[in-house]
Amino acid sequence: MEYVKAGKERGLDVDMFAPRLSFFFNAHNDIFEEVAKYRAARRIWAREMKDRFGAKKERSLWMRFHTQTAGCSLTAQQPQVNVVRTAYQALAAVLGGTQSLHTNSMDEALCLPTEDAVRVALRTQQVLAHESGVPNTIDPLAGSYYIEALTNELEEEAYKYFDRVDSLGGVIPAIEKGFFQKEISDAAYRYEREIETKKRIVVGVNDFVQEDEAIKIPVLKIDPEVERRQIERLNKTRKERDNKKVEAALDGLRKASEGTENVVPHVVDAVRAYASVGEVCGVWREVYGEWEEPKIF
Repeated sequence: MEYVKAGKERGLDVDMFAPRLSFFFNAHNDIFEEVAKYRAARRIWAREMKDRFGAKKERSLWMRFHTQTAGCSLTAQQPQVNVVRTAYQALAAVLGGTQSLHTNSMDEALCLPTEDAVRVALRTQQVLAHESGVPNTIDPLAGSYYIEALTNELEEEAYKYFDRVDSLGGVIPAIEKGFFQKEISDAAYRYEREIETKKRIVVGVNDFVQEDEAIKIPVLKIDPEVERRQIERLNKTRKERDNKKVEAALDGLRKASEGTENVVPHVVDAVRAYASVGEVCGVWREVYGEWEEPKIF
């Protein structure tokens, strides 16, 4: 909503850019809560786009979102169980109406995914898509007393959060005051305490533990040759590109960043000249400095 507000303040027609906005959500373990979360989010987005921002096109009210299963829920202990966790999380995302899905691999608490682990994660999606029948019905849990009540509750609680953010002056001042960072930190602490006190059971971690457990799945080890080869490619590109063109593009980006001009065309020019992501970001470090989060207690 903050992005929409900023776009409108720059004079853009909301119906020209709203249909291209998209969201990235997480899917955690509580299936019904997750389904209700997505349903509440869709309702909130449609209402705010219509009532607050004056969108006229129906397409502007649609919430496009991708969902990734919860990497933070995966465990290094008994990693095979992560396949089950990921499958349930993916199911919740599909039941909640996601249009795009990423399923985590079972070994991600240990390493970058191996080919076998990635394949199982992919097959999880394919079983959902082609065997489960779940995608055949839109909003299949609609009308359930529990789901509808939980959706209403989550929507109400979300608006309380919006009010808290507004009371701090909006999203940007809230970030500068450390509000979001503290909320995340506090939630992580509560979650960990629930595990330590067994208020929350995590299979294989604080219950159903195998004392003689040994990790029995292969882990991915990256060949250092990959890094060497990538550095070599980068150096070759820097040597063969037109560096005067790169500098000119970066200088244009710098001037645009110092004013109010749209910087995107200048970024495009820079990367077309083979400026690196690091060089583009370096310009912004010069102009804006580096963000330092406030200390939170």
